[in-house]
Amino acid sequence: MIRHQPNGVAYYTFPSLDAFPELVHGITTRHGGASSGPYTSLNLSKGLGDDPAAVAENLARTAAAFDIRREHLVSPNQRHTANVRRVAAADRGIVQPNCDVLITDEPGVPLLLRYADCTPVLIYDPAHRALALIHSGWRGTVQGATRAAVTALTHEFDSRPADLVAAIGPSIGPCCYEVGDEVVAAVRAAFDRADDLLPARPHGHRHFDLWAANARWLAEAGVGRVEVAGLCTACRTDEFYSHRAERPRTGHFGAVMGMRQ
Repeated sequence: MIRHQPNGVAYYTFPSLDAFPELVHGITTRHGGASSGPYTSLNLSKGLGDDPAAVAENLARTAAAFDIRREHLVSPNQRHTANVRRVAAADRGIVQPNCDVLITDEPGVPLLLRYADCTPVLIYDPAHRALALIHSGWRGTVQGATRAAVTALTHEFDSRPADLVAAIGPSIGPCCYEVGDEVVAAVRAAFDRADDLLPARPHGHRHFDLWAANARWLAEAGVGRVEVAGLCTACRTDEFYSHRAERPRTGHFGAVMGMRQ
């Protein structure tokens, strides 16, 4: 990934997606905002205990960094689902209910999803100029949110999986994501060769590899070009928010994706 910091707001882009000049995308960090305390400094979520005025300023700074209009941002009311919603210009500025995947083929409809250990997945179809932005924690991953996004792109925009370019962003890595019996059982129910995604540690506990699991969904769907950031949010709290590493209080970073008008 490539780090950028225009006017103090730090974010990362993927070289594979930078190849398309019509595309705006990036993964924000915790740097360049107005929040303080455990939310320092570019927290993008209200409802976590942060000052709402600071969050509003952070969203404005983020929009400016990507040269998009704050009032045009479209976000979902994330609920750890595999639900997909298609959005268009009429949805700008409106929170989309009960979904964790947004898709669009309209320029000028920038998407923003939020994370603090869950996995951002970005998918672009350069042939049809359509895209998907995904929030995939362990629940979304075992439900196949990433697979659902590919299916939706295919059905809604006639995308061919072989044409898609995908990127898996920073999230909690297999180094740090120790999970219990509930998650282990869910992963084993969802995936063949599940133990490949559940490396055992010397103490006997299992860890879940969200990066590999989402990459597997993409590969099984026929997506051939997948870039993986390989950045663990729990290891890199200097750059990202991490619920696991910083609880009980932390902020949310974001993934931004859209097409220029």
